[in-house]
Amino acid sequence: MDPEIQKMREVVLVYLDRSGGLQKFVHDCKKYNDSKQSYAVYRFIISFNPSDIAELDATLGNYILHNPLQAAQIFQSVCFVAIKTLSLIEQLQTEAQISILLKPTHLPPLPSYVLSLSAYPFNYTSQRFYMSEGIVIAMGTVTKYTQGARFLCTEETCPFSEGRFRCIRVHCPGATESATVRTDFVCSLCSSPLQEDMKFRVLGDKQIVEMIDAKILNALKGYSIDKSHFRIQAFTLFLRDELANKMTIGNHYRIIGIPACVQNGLQMTACIEVNSVQLYKPNGPSFVSENFKYLLSLTSSSCWRFTAVLANIFASQVVPPGTYNTLKLAILLSLVQTCEKENADYLDLLIITSDPLVIDRLLNYSLCLLPRGIRHPPSSDIFPSVSKDKHGTGSASIQACSAVLAKGGICYIGDLSSYKKDKLELLQSVLESRTTTVFIPGKKYGEEADQQVTVSVQTNFWSFVDADSSSKKHIQKENFLIGQMDVSLIPVNLVDGFGLLIYSEFPSGRLSSPVVHHTLKKAINPEAMLYKVSQQFRTQDYEEFILFARNLQVELSSEAESLIQGYYLASRRVRRDSIHGSTLSASALKILISLAKAHAKLSLRQRVLEEDAVIAILLLESSLTLKHGTSPLCVAPNPVFPFDLSDENSLQQRDIYLMQCHHQLVKFISAYSPGIHINTNEE
Repeated sequence: MDPEIQKMREVVLVYLDRSGGLQKFVHDCKKYNDSKQSYAVYRFIISFNPSDIAELDATLGNYILHNPLQAAQIFQSVCFVAIKTLSLIEQLQTEAQISILLKPTHLPPLPSYVLSLSAYPFNYTSQRFYMSEGIVIAMGTVTKYTQGARFLCTEETCPFSEGRFRCIRVHCPGATESATVRTDFVCSLCSSPLQEDMKFRVLGDKQIVEMIDAKILNALKGYSIDKSHFRIQAFTLFLRDELANKMTIGNHYRIIGIPACVQNGLQMTACIEVNSVQLYKPNGPSFVSENFKYLLSLTSSSCWRFTAVLANIFASQVVPPGTYNTLKLAILLSLVQTCEKENADYLDLLIITSDPLVIDRLLNYSLCLLPRGIRHPPSSDIFPSVSKDKHGTGSASIQACSAVLAKGGICYIGDLSSYKKDKLELLQSVLESRTTTVFIPGKKYGEEADQQVTVSVQTNFWSFVDADSSSKKHIQKENFLIGQMDVSLIPVNLVDGFGLLIYSEFPSGRLSSPVVHHTLKKAINPEAMLYKVSQQFRTQDYEEFILFARNLQVELSSEAESLIQGYYLASRRVRRDSIHGSTLSASALKILISLAKAHAKLSLRQRVLEEDAVIAILLLESSLTLKHGTSPLCVAPNPVFPFDLSDENSLQQRDIYLMQCHHQLVKFISAYSPGIHINTNEE
């Protein structure tokens, strides 16, 4: 025996003893022994820390990391001796029956251990451990594969025809089913055909997953500050046994695995046999720029001024400062109200506009402030679809889509009036439940029964309706209430599904002079900085600000909660008709709380104040007025920004106006919801 191999075996035994791996191995053996059943293969998982092994013996540490398949054989022989010495599994006969899966806890943080899914060439020939990361874009259903099988020689006089475990086939990383089980194997002793002993076949779970580099998100934004070019290709992952169903479509993962090549007909497919899976959550910035800090200190005298100035100067690269302020504030609120939690506070936007080109540019620009801002391409599906697995298994594969890839971000679906009725009905269902169901017919995909897979949709949706084009497609209604807009082209329930309905229009019905001048100058010189504020508050500064603000944990104050509940109950009483009852949807209370929390985050506060609740109520009341007409609260057409913000005096006037709105709101609640007690500050 090679003395180097013998030395490594001794080190393996020492490491297993010191790390507790030997104790776990004995426990796993006991499960097999208690079953009293003979298996062709006994599978063991051995987790190891590369740093600990390297400190114990550098040669063994290097051997495991760079030759994991050969290193597994060393562990295999050590485990076989342990089983026989300690009589751990009575049924075990040969060393070949032991299958060892080595799982590193981590890999050295060096470039040579990182496998980039977007780099070329893709090094799939060296069968060693690599770390990679990416986003899951497709997932197959869980199917069975053969972990191991026993074969017997068909020649009766051959010693290998006896009922011992002499001919064992065990699955290896990257191997297909035919490499483990087929009918053309021959006996190594007499060259007669081998026949499988079916009662000893060991099956395991297998799932095929498609993963792609996270850079794909930049390509799906529709507009990007980064002009660099890169190559993107999806790669196949094999999840086996305990790793099946450990991944969720749309999530970002770090994996450790062994690359391999799989033969599929005449084609070769590069794949990765996964050993470990870890959900990847990048840390957001722990700071905001100095200019934002200075602006916050300048506006600290009022809880309304900082967000007002923020909205006023936002997206100055796309639209002039001071234009579309209500829409820009709503966009900022929706951006900071994004996260990947199951029960998140969502804030969807539906915009009615006669300026679709300008609005489209503004929304596209805003998408890029988030890592997961997806512009939905009209040629693809918004929600998951099912197709046949392309690896020849015939099983179903669920394909990701814009809404799933935008997890924890924004899915911008463009002009809502361009979608057909069935797509709009599906969108309405998702807005209500935040889930979508994928139906998999069993007969079509080789399963005994049909399946239904529920996929979570954790994203905010943005869309717009072109007021001019929609008015030409149908006859407008005549019996409008005061303040109500004609949105009858879109189903009423779908409009209610969106958190905010915003009318983005200038009083004259035409583009303002600043917007026209801005558009012309940008057409002549797209890279020009037209305003000083664009240099002071760069796009990168806004990216850091949004990522910092959305990670803030906020809580409702009792005063804000009373104001929101009082308005909600009062509105349900005044907004009703004799046929349908209250026209206020049940989700309105959630939307109010989401708006108030978002305004507190945007103000870089962790406590929702009454001032935040006032902005939330004014925005929702304006949205309800567009849908159902005005109420006794009777807010102005543009209640959050009633006039232009040009200097400190205009900010002071806006504060006075909002205080008056607050007082008017308290009177409204007292009149229509007298059971709610509201604290008021009397001057």
